Amino acid sequence: MRLNKFLAQSGVASRRKADELIQMATTEVNGKICQDPAYSVKDSDVVKYDGQQISPILEKVVIMLHKPKKVITTVKDTHGRKTVLDLVPSKYRLTPIGRLDQDTTGLLLLTNDGDLHQKLSHPRNQIPKDYEAVIEGKITSSQKQKLARGIYIGDKEYGKAEIISQETKKSRSTIILRLRQGKKREIRRVMYRFKLKLLTLKRIRFAGLSLGNLSENHYRTLTDKEVKTLNS
Repeated sequence: MRLNKFLAQSGVASRRKADELIQMATTEVNGKICQDPAYSVKDSDVVKYDGQQISPILEKVVIMLHKPKKVITTVKDTHGRKTVLDLVPSKYRLTPIGRLDQDTTGLLLLTNDGDLHQKLSHPRNQIPKDYEAVIEGKITSSQKQKLARGIYIGDKEYGKAEIISQETKKSRSTIILRLRQGKKREIRRVMYRFKLKLLTLKRIRFAGLSLGNLSENHYRTLTDKEVKTLNS
């Protein structure tokens, strides 16, 4: 088994991310730093990541978390802030699939299945992600068309989304948007370009799974049927 796959199946990261981690000299094989993702791990090899011995995980799990505000989507935070891993079981080496910024709430999946993580996080797979945004004002028909084509949001990037629905009451609108790219703070940057004030943002669906009535700060383990759907 290649070293990058070994890390992925040990729940360290996706295979693509494992390549980066290995090249950053984080991984030892038999007491020596190995920076070759293609190294073929033998049964007798002792592999350590970040100083801790690792091995492929037999029990794979996927957890859905309703992330609250002011919680960081990361495995470790150097500033001591609360992370999503503080809210889920510690017996699994879980990694968040994708990212929600600290002011965005809603559905976040975490898993120790490196291959599934790779599939759901890679941009080429165009995984649908639905968000509920509450804004001051409303998005016009012209803005909807621009957003469907893609609008410049800075840093040589374009934001693109489909408006599923928009309901306006008085001066505020509740919008359901579907993204497939997942650029950093994409919706916030889109609203900034449209000069619209974003009041709240919550992810309500991911890869066909809905948040449902899962309460904020709570989590649940996905059923075998749900995991099979994600893998299909």
